[in-house]
Amino acid sequence: MRHRIFTVLFLVLCLTQLPLVFAASDPNDSPGSKDPDIFSRMPGFHIYRFEATEFDRYEFQVGPSEKETVEGYFSTVVYYANEGITQPSGLQITRNYVNAAKAVGGKEVYAYEDGGTEYSIIQIVKDGREIWAEVFGANNGMYEIRMIEKQLMKQDVVANAAVMSGSIKETGRIAVYGIYFDTNKSDLKPASEPAMAEIVKMLKADTGLKLYVVGHTDNAGQFAHNVKLSQERAASVVNALVSKHGIAASRLTPFGAGPTVPVASNNTDEGRSKNRRVELVAQ
Repeated sequence: MRHRIFTVLFLVLCLTQLPLVFAASDPNDSPGSKDPDIFSRMPGFHIYRFEATEFDRYEFQVGPSEKETVEGYFSTVVYYANEGITQPSGLQITRNYVNAAKAVGGKEVYAYEDGGTEYSIIQIVKDGREIWAEVFGANNGMYEIRMIEKQLMKQDVVANAAVMSGSIKETGRIAVYGIYFDTNKSDLKPASEPAMAEIVKMLKADTGLKLYVVGHTDNAGQFAHNVKLSQERAASVVNALVSKHGIAASRLTPFGAGPTVPVASNNTDEGRSKNRRVELVAQ
């Protein structure tokens, strides 16, 4: 009992400093492996296998016959008990992680037992991060954590200048995906530069082209705030094109449409992602 209390307290104390928490490594750890940055490990365990993928999806069991697909940074850590320790039960392992998550405002979404293995699905939302974890352990000295830090995929491929120009001539507009802002902010992120470079190339190739630069948001939050934010983001794009790339200000007019012109449902992450965009519209 004293061992269990110590373990719970150890995990809780580590987790109170989310997000930068790392458990001490073990000499038996697999080379290149590491603990999740929000969880320490059960005492006396080493990492047998570690895998990480920059962007992937995983289905978490959130009910008896219900699953939720989450996308983002995906990692898997498999722990084995070192020789000579008193091995905890699968339930003891999952309860430790649930208690640690609750200490920082997280929650257990669902728990179940299957074939002698205990499963716990955990969700933590803190400091702008949404983390999902599946912890499962058996009574055989091993357990596993599968974890996703939820995020939308970074758009690496952007339409080039010729495609932009062709779309504007054909339809009068083009949505530019690849222009990035932090949440609730209007400053352009450096990752926007490839898309901005193609816009500049198009404008310099067609010196008579004048554009409305239109900011769009999803419907999360207050309407007035979203309209103001979309206007500020559109203005930020115009300012960058003028001040950094030498495009005449008379050719560009910023406008904020807020959430009023969605191109997809706001009921899904994917739809909201499509709605958060900058469009170039011919004047």
